[in-house]
Amino acid sequence: MTSANILVVDDEPQIRRTLRTTLSFRGYVIVEAATGEEALDLIRKQKPDLVLLDVNLPGISGIETCREIRRTTDAPIIMLTVRSAERDKVVALDAGADDYVTKPFSIEELLARVRASLRRHSAAEAAPAFQSKDFAVDFEQRRVTVAGEEVHLAPKEFEVLKQLIASQGKPVSHRRLLQSVWGPEYGEETENLRVVINQLRKKIEKDPSQPKYILTEPWVGYRFQPPKPPASKPSPRSPR
Repeated sequence: MTSANILVVDDEPQIRRTLRTTLSFRGYVIVEAATGEEALDLIRKQKPDLVLLDVNLPGISGIETCREIRRTTDAPIIMLTVRSAERDKVVALDAGADDYVTKPFSIEELLARVRASLRRHSAAEAAPAFQSKDFAVDFEQRRVTVAGEEVHLAPKEFEVLKQLIASQGKPVSHRRLLQSVWGPEYGEETENLRVVINQLRKKIEKDPSQPKYILTEPWVGYRFQPPKPPASKPSPRSPR
């Protein structure tokens, strides 16, 4: 059993009631909010371990609430949405969400995503910083700079980049990336990965259509290609 604290944010009482009953039975401690304003107030007081956040909220939207939550905590955020278009997923990830579940959803699927998000968050470890001429990543501070300018990455984007850099120069399969970042229950959801890779390229590549860092390995996955070190100049021969 677990005692992780989960904040459920949804304006539909029936959904909150269902989630409260289901998650409480699994040992989670549940806090509820019906609006974004209530959620932000509870975030300051409760400091939950994970947030389940509906996109369609009265008043402050779920996306804006997500952005505000992300300013104060790195707790995993799973968006609940009736929208399944790629653009809507991109917006959610850019706002700081770690994952999204499309309504109507299976309770078992949601529980699997909750477990995976909590597991990844608690097991996160700092990796050595990466530095090149025009691109740097500080994993401990979760900071990315491109050409000297800091770039904001959504949580999933950052974790995918971390996995790729950890295996730099080597292909990383779709399945391995999905299971490392989304959780062991994943492996076939390549669309999720493609969305994140496309966003990463837009943020760190000079020309996303001709990437030099994040390369596609056809039928396999992706590879992070570190820049080649400059060739050393031969030292001048000493006169005899």
